[in-house]
Amino acid sequence: MATIQNPIEHAIRAELTKELSPVHLDVVNESYMHNVPKGSETHFKVLVVSQQFEGLPLIKRHRLVNEIVKTQLAGDFVHALSIVAKTPLQWDDAYKLEPSPNCKGGFGK
Repeated sequence: MATIQNPIEHAIRAELTKELSPVHLDVVNESYMHNVPKGSETHFKVLVVSQQFEGLPLIKRHRLVNEIVKTQLAGDFVHALSIVAKTPLQWDDAYKLEPSPNCKGGFGK
C-alpha cells in the first residue's frame, strides 16, 4: 500500500475541497520555518476562495475553515493555521500569499 506524502497537507486540501468547493485553494506547509523536525506538518497557511463565504463576516469564514480542518484532523496535531478566506468577487488571480515571518524560536525569543 502506498503512503501519501504530506498526509496532513493532503487531508486539509481534500476536506476543504469537499466542503467548500473552492474556486481557488492554496495549502502551504510552513513548518520548515519553525523549530520542528524536518518533514513536520505543524504550521500551515491556507488561502481559500469559495462562494460559501458570501455574506459571512471574516470571523465566521475563519471559524468555518477551522471547524472543517479540526474535524478532518481529529487526533493529528496542527500547531498553527493561518487563513485567508475570500469570496470569488473579492478574489484577484494576481494575489499571492505572503510568507509568514520566520520563527524566533518560541517563547518570545
